[in-house]
Amino acid sequence: MIETITAQVRETIVELCEKAKLHKGQIVVIGCSTSEVLGHRMGTWSNPEVGKAIFDAIYEVLSERELYLAAQCCEHLNRAIVVSAEAVPFAEPVNVVPQPKAGGSFGTAAYQGLSNAIVVEEIRADAGLDIGGTLIGMHLKKVAVPVKLEHRQIGEAIVLAARTRPKFIGGSRAVYDEERM
Repeated sequence: MIETITAQVRETIVELCEKAKLHKGQIVVIGCSTSEVLGHRMGTWSNPEVGKAIFDAIYEVLSERELYLAAQCCEHLNRAIVVSAEAVPFAEPVNVVPQPKAGGSFGTAAYQGLSNAIVVEEIRADAGLDIGGTLIGMHLKKVAVPVKLEHRQIGEAIVLAARTRPKFIGGSRAVYDEERM
């Protein structure tokens, strides 16, 4: 089961990176309910082993591409974000240590696995992956664009993805740089 989930996670995060055209230094927010991945209602079946497996797979892919991972905690921590301090050098950390039932198994794995991990109240990420309906939208930059993935499920959890783009300003005669979006 863990091997299947890990393979699905790798395929999904690679697909997001490619379709969103992410580049070095960008931040990817991930929300993940291990309960949903295992086929249970969110918040009822937190599983540290699954959380760590998902974290490890995502972190490996993002690290190879020199992207930063921002791991969203659960509602008990107001969906706070675990991130490496290097990703957000001017952010103000909050004083909390995620636990499987207060932060979620994925957030806990991120806190334990990221070097120089801090927790912040919010972030403005460049792209994101929502595994199991965790509502990551509050942590994306203002103009979020859905990314249609071929891989739409991890375990039993539905997966949604988004990227962001700069706001269009200047009216109908403005010229836009499509390559940068």
